Amino acid sequence: MPITPGRAPLPAARRPRDAERTRAQLLAVATARFARNGYATTTVRDIADEAGVNVALISRYFTSKEGLFEACLAAAVTEIRRDSDDTPLDRLAAALTRRIACPDRDGRLPERFLLLLRTSGDQHTEDMRLGVLRSISERMAAAGPGDNSALLRAQIVLSAALGIILMRGSLGLQPLAGATEQDLAAPVSDLVNALCAKGRTS
Repeated sequence: MPITPGRAPLPAARRPRDAERTRAQLLAVATARFARNGYATTTVRDIADEAGVNVALISRYFTSKEGLFEACLAAAVTEIRRDSDDTPLDRLAAALTRRIACPDRDGRLPERFLLLLRTSGDQHTEDMRLGVLRSISERMAAAGPGDNSALLRAQIVLSAALGIILMRGSLGLQPLAGATEQDLAAPVSDLVNALCAKGRTS
């Protein structure tokens, strides 16, 4: 039976959409695995198997495991910066509580924040990771009264928030792991007010 002209290009026309979907799937799986298990213990084979694709596609789309981790971190940085606008001090505690308690769009805990705690050994990636942590804490410090210790206090609050996310997601420590946004609101507010509001005039 002869091949009908015009049908052959159809698979090629679908390739860009398939490639985009596969790349996004690899990013989602890798972000979750890097966040939960760390960089060193996560293998490209684990990621490819969970994503249901050939492991060679990681090299095609991201060059290497390091490139994949950097892409995951870059995506997380973009999303965090989009969410971390200049929040005023009176809304800072509520914003932090929401990010700690609420899952990501796919229903998982906020793994993009956990990714900021994971090291890769690549200096460029480490600079990016530290840069976003510094940027977030500087924005938090700017929301406060602006005294000489504002940045230090903001970094302590950020460290506490990341620690809560880690203990809720990785350790499952109760009652912290099961606490709702409402449960966390008052303690987080106390922490923010005790540190970031120091020096504010009444």
